[in-house]
Amino acid sequence: MGNTKEKKTKQKKNNRKWYFRLLKKMMKCRYKKPTFVYLGEKFDEGAIILSNHEGTDAPMSLEIYSGARLRMWGAHEMNSGLIKMYKYQTRVYYHEKKHWNLFLARLFCLIASPLTNLFYSGLNLISTYRDGRLKTTIKESVEAIENGDNIVIFPEVSTKGYLAELEGFHEGFVLLAEACLRRGKDVPIYVTYFKKNEKIYVVDKPVNYSVLKGKYKTREAVAKVLLERCNELGKMTFEEKVENETKEENKQKENAE
Repeated sequence: MGNTKEKKTKQKKNNRKWYFRLLKKMMKCRYKKPTFVYLGEKFDEGAIILSNHEGTDAPMSLEIYSGARLRMWGAHEMNSGLIKMYKYQTRVYYHEKKHWNLFLARLFCLIASPLTNLFYSGLNLISTYRDGRLKTTIKESVEAIENGDNIVIFPEVSTKGYLAELEGFHEGFVLLAEACLRRGKDVPIYVTYFKKNEKIYVVDKPVNYSVLKGKYKTREAVAKVLLERCNELGKMTFEEKVENETKEENKQKENAE
């Protein structure tokens, strides 16, 4: 009886809703599969993944193609119903961050926001806040990590929009890593960078939070060193590696046929 209950709980956590899986298949037409370049090991379970944002391209590429169990952090406005989402998308996301004309953003979101709202309800987003409610975000994230999910965070400071070279990292992910450590989980942190034009997702070697904490004594210092590493990943070139991986994928497809 207990094993059956545990199995059902695990299945519920691993599986997305049916309509969400259908939406993901449809979105492959819009979001083409990137090449994942791993400088170390592939995503495991119970880790923190940091990434640049690149509009919707980085989040969607991870969700559709990474093959990992993911829970993403996202602004609570995007997870608080259609009306709040519409207001946030038009003014903050499309107008302030992507620099769209405000009227065009409002017009576009009349169609986009209902679809986005449907998608986000299936994504099982973890809401983030800029006040004391961040404690709720941390608590839910720690529980997700303990259940084997990877927490994806886009910590870049984006007041000027989404830039190729990131100007800063918010430090919320350090609070999460510290909370995990207090619960006895030395969480590995993957720094990643999505090179949108080249369709390459660079994944650095994971580093355990205890190692970072031993070297850098403040949250600001940890955030700064990982920001610098993220920008370094964005400047790397991988033409030969991508070519070899593409050949290997084609070979596997031929063998499968």
